[in-house]
Amino acid sequence: MIAIYGLTLISLLSSVTAHSAFFHPSMWGFNVTDKDFPYDNRPVSPLRDMTFNEWWFHNHLDFPPHPEDKFLLPAGSAATAEIACTKSATSYHASSEGGDIRDPNDPNNPCPNSPSIAFHAHNEEDAMGCALAIAYKSDVNEVTPEDFTVFSVNHTCVWNRFTDFQVPKRMPPCPEGGCICAFFWVHSENGGGEENYMNGFRCDVTGAEANVNVKVAKSRVARRCGRDEKRGRFTNDLGNCTAGAKTPFYWVQAERNNMFEGPHSPPVYNDLYGFSNGAQDDIFEDSYITSPLPEPAPGAPVPVLRTVFDGPPPPVGPVIAVPADPSPSPSPSSSSSPVGPTSNPEPIFTPQKACRLRRPSAGSSLTKRHEDEIRLEDCNPIGLFGRRLYSYTKKHRRGVHPSEASKLWWGLW
Repeated sequence: MIAIYGLTLISLLSSVTAHSAFFHPSMWGFNVTDKDFPYDNRPVSPLRDMTFNEWWFHNHLDFPPHPEDKFLLPAGSAATAEIACTKSATSYHASSEGGDIRDPNDPNNPCPNSPSIAFHAHNEEDAMGCALAIAYKSDVNEVTPEDFTVFSVNHTCVWNRFTDFQVPKRMPPCPEGGCICAFFWVHSENGGGEENYMNGFRCDVTGAEANVNVKVAKSRVARRCGRDEKRGRFTNDLGNCTAGAKTPFYWVQAERNNMFEGPHSPPVYNDLYGFSNGAQDDIFEDSYITSPLPEPAPGAPVPVLRTVFDGPPPPVGPVIAVPADPSPSPSPSSSSSPVGPTSNPEPIFTPQKACRLRRPSAGSSLTKRHEDEIRLEDCNPIGLFGRRLYSYTKKHRRGVHPSEASKLWWGLW
């Protein structure tokens, strides 16, 4: 009994003194210790029942990073963050009071010498996920809670020290001076009392030159919409999910909350609240064919994601030219410049009458549609045959030089 009590006490003490945080020199409060405030306000300390100034950026705005320190976000790739119970367990241990405590036998251990309950998880399934959010402003003093948009989620965070956050391919570049980002985490109800976590940092999106005209949509509050068998919900209600850009969770504080769930129903960054694992690719103004986005509600129709933004690829086979509908505006990403003649033009087949689009019936799942879900009706002599033949030979045309591809087609007609 004494041994059990001792183990329980150790676990409780670990959960009080450990927790987890994002660590990088770009963060506000990177060098804050438990001696800098009248209370323990280290980056790993949980946030609960605090005033806005106390929880916003962890009250670390007076401890800024060097202006040149930025956490880089490569558009279309992963940004690897270090999540740990203490800076001593990270690559930045040299500036930590505790020295280097990294586990040589398990470099990915976020909390060496402590049980996993120290970061509020009994096992990997208990890791409810965490998020990175971005505000497209360079002055941190101009950022408000509503400015943040979650752009990446990792469902197994904070289980591993090295945590990959996938960055959407269409992320636009930041303004001069970079963007303001933040790490957010709410742990499982199985891991202790209700708490929120936030660490702000300066960031910059790289490889985004082609996305200069892409706009991040105004974020909205996420809703509980996923399967929750513990509470008797055995199916997803995707119509009740908040589609598109979503704000982080501001929860269990004395001021400025946007989530009001009870202590045993924490808002978490996973499918329960409509956050897919990885890059949040639907956060842009043109992410959905459905516009404006409907308000989420139980049983509501699911908005349809757009999957093609840059127009068709250069022709390497027959192209069925469809008269444009004069009502919609041209896509900002499409070029209005005419394409000059080539030395080896491809055959173009023009319908004899205007084609109409055949759209699929509304589905019950919020899934990305493939390009072949919108097809041309049979409205010209080659419609059916040409379309099927084009689809059938698609795999054979990949990687073929355009001149060879044209021979393929001319030989068939």
